Amino acid sequence: MFKDLAGKRVLITGSSTGIGAAVARGFAEAGARVVVHGHASKAEANAVVEAIRGQGGDAQLVLGDVAKSASARQVVDGAVAALGGLDVLINNAGALVKRVPLLEIDDALYDTVLDLNVRSVIAATQAAIPHLKAAGGGAIINTASIAGRNGGGPGAALYASAKAFVANVTRNMAKEFAPHNIRANAVAPGVILTPFHERFSTAEQLETMRLTIPMGRLGKPEECVGSYLFLASASASGYITGQVIEVNGGQLMP
Repeated sequence: MFKDLAGKRVLITGSSTGIGAAVARGFAEAGARVVVHGHASKAEANAVVEAIRGQGGDAQLVLGDVAKSASARQVVDGAVAALGGLDVLINNAGALVKRVPLLEIDDALYDTVLDLNVRSVIAATQAAIPHLKAAGGGAIINTASIAGRNGGGPGAALYASAKAFVANVTRNMAKEFAPHNIRANAVAPGVILTPFHERFSTAEQLETMRLTIPMGRLGKPEECVGSYLFLASASASGYITGQVIEVNGGQLMP
């Protein structure tokens, strides 16, 4: 469907599990050359690479903690070295870290959540821009969240606010990088069944969320993939920039 993605060089941060892993597989199936990134989940990231290669796809592995600016730059540099350049950057790394009531947030948690969800996006983008310019343009796709619009669930104030930042900085990126033929957009997943919710949400919380979704079910990681492919494809979305695509089963209709 997205034939112009064949041969494109794509880095997906946070692609060892969940949505990122599904996106990596989706780009590989479209013929792109992908770099899978992981940090704590090295075994899982390597499994994604091997699965892609097993299907005849082109995948490389780069490890590093993108919550640290220097390491985020090293991840981008490693991807560029592996691919010979860069056409698409997908800033997908992020996590809630843990649920904590607002009045119990301390500086350490603040730094951890903001570094992982915000600093990583800024640092990786800064490192990628020279390579996207050298390629004659490209696409940046950031992973936002429904939490960035509705404030998130109990104990998710920092995560939700960080994702609101991601959505808004995407709009600024779109303005700043448009003269260089670089488009910047975001995908905002709703409640998707991934290790994220296995770790941070109880069965009762998930059922409560499900009842607010008009489609009556939670989403699957694979159901997010098409939005990333669409936003990366210049033939499909070449006149789209600064947008946030909501993928949430109708839970939020902005």
